[in-house]
Amino acid sequence: MEILITAIIILFVLVYTKKVDTKAFIKENDVYLKGLKEKDYDFYVSAKYGDKVDPNVLYTKRLRTTFFGVIALLILFISNLNFINFIAILVVTYFIFKSQYLSLKRFYKRYTHEIDQMLPYYLKGLEILCQNYTVPVAISRSIDDAPEIFKPGLRDMIARIDAGDSTIQPYMDFAIRYPVRDSMRMMRLLYRLSLGAQENKYQQLLMFSRSVSNLQNKAREVKYKNRLSNMEKRTMIMLIVTGGGTMLILLMSMLQLFGM
Repeated sequence: MEILITAIIILFVLVYTKKVDTKAFIKENDVYLKGLKEKDYDFYVSAKYGDKVDPNVLYTKRLRTTFFGVIALLILFISNLNFINFIAILVVTYFIFKSQYLSLKRFYKRYTHEIDQMLPYYLKGLEILCQNYTVPVAISRSIDDAPEIFKPGLRDMIARIDAGDSTIQPYMDFAIRYPVRDSMRMMRLLYRLSLGAQENKYQQLLMFSRSVSNLQNKAREVKYKNRLSNMEKRTMIMLIVTGGGTMLILLMSMLQLFGM
């Protein structure tokens, strides 16, 4: 333990005096290290932090944490480095590297249903704006009031449309980035609305409005089902606890009775 503490202090001093420059190492091997990053990592970071955190900066911190973890493990096992310990180091290193990603993924799964319910209400506000503006202008004006999680995707979509991309791809990429219920279908409808001539705009807008209303109804149904399911679980737990407590009291009473 004394050797480990001494080695950690020496490593800290080397890093502090920049004799060991982890930032330079990560920068020099940026191409290879970014290849280890999961494809959906940036999305999960945006889902949790919005625009407040840069995914690349967070990923660099993740790499540095993994690097120091590996060094600490090597120092710990250096006096007894055999095949089993080497495998253990690899397993622990993999866990250290993946822990942040898995934490972000668990966060996203916990709040997916909330994100799923945000889309219909955002689209309802967008529908109102589309009555007075073109679709790209309406999207631009909606960004400030949009849920935080959607803002990066909306900005990217508008930037591509403003750059001259008149295809459906910016809309589809937004749906891929936020793969919640009916996002693909709603983005297709939004794209068709953007293509509609002024005389056909009312019909396209009416179709879009009906789809948004149906989506809102589905979101409400899911919300009520989840609430009912939670109430049923709480009731079941309460019944089990009450029944178990009653049985325990009866058992203790019988034991006291027979003991007498």
